[in-house]
Amino acid sequence: MPTFLMCPPDYYGIEYEINPWMDCRRPADTALAKKQWRALYDQLTTKLGATVELLMPVKGLPDLIFTANAGLVAGTKFIRSNFRFPQRRREIPVFETWFKERGYRILPLPPAACFEGEGDALPVGQTFFAGYRTRSDIQSHQTIGEILGCEVLSLELADPRFYHLDTCFCPLDDRTALYFPDAFDAYGRKVIETSVPEPIPVAPEDALRFGCNAIVVGTGVVLHAGCDELNRDLRRRGFTVHELDLSEFHKAGGSAKCLVLRLN
Repeated sequence: MPTFLMCPPDYYGIEYEINPWMDCRRPADTALAKKQWRALYDQLTTKLGATVELLMPVKGLPDLIFTANAGLVAGTKFIRSNFRFPQRRREIPVFETWFKERGYRILPLPPAACFEGEGDALPVGQTFFAGYRTRSDIQSHQTIGEILGCEVLSLELADPRFYHLDTCFCPLDDRTALYFPDAFDAYGRKVIETSVPEPIPVAPEDALRFGCNAIVVGTGVVLHAGCDELNRDLRRRGFTVHELDLSEFHKAGGSAKCLVLRLN
């Protein structure tokens, strides 16, 4: 079973605007965010049997809860992210300290290469698919491939609302992945459709409800409630869907997957 890293939303809020979803005039409800986060934690641990390790929240770092962006874990290696925006660069020493204390080897990328972890790099089988343009640079992909010893296929993100790959692309197993076609340029769509054995297109209404930002645990898929067409499609394919209300995190441009970093 997978092990995830999560961070409680004690200091979560909309304190700046660095993607189209964020609006400081539409603040987060902290009490409701805590309730929604706890429901996700309980779903993963109690109901699906995953292990969750916790990162202590830090005042002044409202996006620390989105642990998926911390970096990439490969065994005892931690490829540390280089955040594009200064507001999130302050998270780097917090993540780095957590991984150092647990014996991970920290592997920073070249300073000029922006890269935002699992937010922009996800595997299907032995191949990594990596997003670029909005938050991560394509120059980082070669280095990641060399560190991981695998093929990395670059996908250009064409819609600013889907600023991270994990908002529009979700591997379900070694052959199957969800994707929202309009989030990619024509070449990116072709790469997905020819390199993923069983690509599953997601309808716009479900993509805009962060349906692709799902967590996969075996044949269980945890995603935001109300993605009706996607829910039916997943069930037809043999997956068990677990719906949760994660609307408070949509205000910051994230959902289920953004809230976890896979550690194994």
